[in-house]
Amino acid sequence: QVQLVESGGGLVPAGGSLRLSCVASVRTFSNYAMGWFRQAPGKEREFVAAITWSGGSTSYADSVKGRFTISRDYAKSTLYLQMNSLKPEDTAVYYCNQGIMYYSGTYRYTSGGFWGQGTQVTVSS
Repeated sequence: QVQLVESGGGLVPAGGSLRLSCVASVRTFSNYAMGWFRQAPGKEREFVAAITWSGGSTSYADSVKGRFTISRDYAKSTLYLQMNSLKPEDTAVYYCNQGIMYYSGTYRYTSGGFWGQGTQVTVSS
């Protein structure tokens, strides 16, 4: 069974930065693409960013391009999301996910069935 544990959320003012971490099961971390999603109150969960199993390619939602950076550390089996220039609309619970990424004109991510407990990010205006 895949285990995903997110951390790093908190309360920051608009324009601030946070780095989220997601520690994944060592046995499977290197074999799969990884992604970040978020869910704001009253809204559906939405895609934020993803990275291929090799770490060589990434994909971002238009709303976070140029502000967020996804990366992974194989030695630590950890996925990261560096979030800069945060906006109040970035407020949400952030989740990591292990899935599949494929190229079809652009890189696309398909989420797997396992989710962590999430970490709350709140950006004040």
